[in-house]
Amino acid sequence: MTSLKRLLKGDPAPLGSTPIDGGVNFALFSANAEGIELCVFDSSDSSETARYALTERTGDIWHGLLPNARAGLCYGYRVHGRYDPENGHRFNPNKLLIDPYARAISGEFTWSDLHCGYEVGHALADLSFDDRDNAHLMPKCIVADPQRTEARVTRPQHTSSDSIIYELHVRGYTMRHPSVPEAIRGTLAGLAHPEIVNYIRSLGITAIELLPVHPIAQDRRLASHGLRNYWGYNSVNFFAIERRYLATRGAHEFRSFVEMFHDAGIEVILDVVYNHTGEGDELGPTLSFRGVDNASYYCLAADKRRYVDFTGCHNSLNFDHPRVREMVLDSLRYWAGEMHVDGFRFDLAVTLGRESHHFNPRAKLLKAIGDDPRLAPLKLIAEPWDLAPDGYQLGQFPDGWMEWNDRFRDDLRRFWRGDNGMSGPLATRLAGSSDVFASRGRKPWASVNFVTAHDGFTLQDLVAYNHKHNELNQEDGVDGAGDNLSWNCGHEGPSDDQGVRTLRVCQKRNLIATLLLSQGVPMMLAGDEFGRTQGGNNNAYCQDNEISWIDWDGRSEEDLRFLAFVQRLVNFRKNCSFIRSGEFLRMDGETIEWLAYDGRQMTTPDWVSPYTHCFGLQFAVAAAGERGPRRGLILFNASHAEVTFNLPAASPRCRWEILSNTADENGNGESTLVSPTILLPPRSLLLLQEALISERTSHGSG
Repeated sequence: MTSLKRLLKGDPAPLGSTPIDGGVNFALFSANAEGIELCVFDSSDSSETARYALTERTGDIWHGLLPNARAGLCYGYRVHGRYDPENGHRFNPNKLLIDPYARAISGEFTWSDLHCGYEVGHALADLSFDDRDNAHLMPKCIVADPQRTEARVTRPQHTSSDSIIYELHVRGYTMRHPSVPEAIRGTLAGLAHPEIVNYIRSLGITAIELLPVHPIAQDRRLASHGLRNYWGYNSVNFFAIERRYLATRGAHEFRSFVEMFHDAGIEVILDVVYNHTGEGDELGPTLSFRGVDNASYYCLAADKRRYVDFTGCHNSLNFDHPRVREMVLDSLRYWAGEMHVDGFRFDLAVTLGRESHHFNPRAKLLKAIGDDPRLAPLKLIAEPWDLAPDGYQLGQFPDGWMEWNDRFRDDLRRFWRGDNGMSGPLATRLAGSSDVFASRGRKPWASVNFVTAHDGFTLQDLVAYNHKHNELNQEDGVDGAGDNLSWNCGHEGPSDDQGVRTLRVCQKRNLIATLLLSQGVPMMLAGDEFGRTQGGNNNAYCQDNEISWIDWDGRSEEDLRFLAFVQRLVNFRKNCSFIRSGEFLRMDGETIEWLAYDGRQMTTPDWVSPYTHCFGLQFAVAAAGERGPRRGLILFNASHAEVTFNLPAASPRCRWEILSNTADENGNGESTLVSPTILLPPRSLLLLQEALISERTSHGSG
């Protein structure tokens, strides 16, 4: 290594590394540092070739210009200051640090005790000091090429009411896809493969929601068991892309992927994890924020050696600090502006709205996001909880936000499992969860409805397991939810019993049909449309293998029939203005009417009875011209017995026609006109609509 050199003055903005005429400008925030060094590395062997002092300081921004440097330069920081954990400071210049604003990182993070600022195993634990250098093990920041944002980016811009979201993992979606070349499987380039894009478009999806794509920190426990963090909810940077998701090094791969989906009319939503970082608690590694300015970036407890943990992930970012808020906003603007994404799903979003540790829907960060002209028009989706005692805040986010609705998930699971007293709650979920959102003037699309997500059972496992089977996570079975509101249909796990198998696929049709026929924004988990299983693992966060990867070759004829059923239901939803209405429905007999099995309107005693397992929903369908359907009807029967249902009288010159019957092998029913009564099979859903009586059908059955 050469002797310490000085940089030219440079500028305090923008933060990060920015190529300009004459060199690269570096700017780093740290309010409590006493000195900062920029380390430059040879891009071929990662050996340090030069070290420069950032001597210029404007406020709390340290900056300098490295002349004649260009994009592609590899670098990292060493930050000097007090190592005083009891007062919140953990500076250790022996640890190479990632720039919080780095746009690209050279490799993946792997676990090593060398990354810890203290001596692992020392009697004083994190109060000790480790003077070993870790640079040879750390990924390096890469100065990125200036982004050339097109003057006009064509976005699909689906309205929220018209949206259908599809949650997927970049790596797991294509790792086993036979049509994707092996060299790009598991990457953004693989996800942009025409066969993948065309398949997702064929489902009728309007937006894909990617699990986190930011660089992922690994931890000691997983490394010791030969596992690694797969989901990615362990970010250590909010501007770069996890290296394993890239077939090439450049951000152009991400923009090309987005462009491919935009051309197909599909939006791209990112799951972002700003609530915590992968540096963990006081016994975690020093990778970036902790070493740059621990006391500014993190919420510290009264005992400043400890971290406030709203997230269950051992630390929480400090959004009371304006520079931390600015970092989040800069990250969002980068992904929206330069990378062209269409929205964000905010993990544990309640933490983002905490001020002085308490949730405030008008918190500075949430308000800044909503006021930003570049961000406000995008789809903003909150996971409306964190792990603090006041962490459950469903329905409390600002206007313009959507929220994951776990009540929808739970009420659907309970109803179709056959639990008593669930008809009333299910009806509320079908009608957009007005009990949660209507009182504050929000709309049905504020509710993101889901039955399954990455966290929990897949749809196939939901009907095949009563209990989680997480043994391969090597956590002695304590991880993952214990009560999944699931039902194995009479046998735990895979079964050769045809009766069990038939019931399971019927239950899957019931669940997915109810999701797609409900007001709100439906979200499906990738692979649920044809029966993906994780073998009963409901917390596969550390399974970067065949447990989590979608098996495209293993699809059976039964799976393909189910896929066709899902596609038909999606198509029906897209053509039904009733379901996609942007307003809550009025129970006025004209818009909707709730019907008991004997044909009368449902009453309060019907709704509150624990034994009501069957009811109907009649709704008006906007006619598409004279020959269009007048009304639709959904019949629900969650009981174990057949039910004779008296249908309401059809409109003049119309009869009821079955569009879908979940008890049918294909989910189709007979697709014929039916009589004024109909026999509902056990545990089934029927979708009907009025059809004009033609010359042919007027002499037919019915």
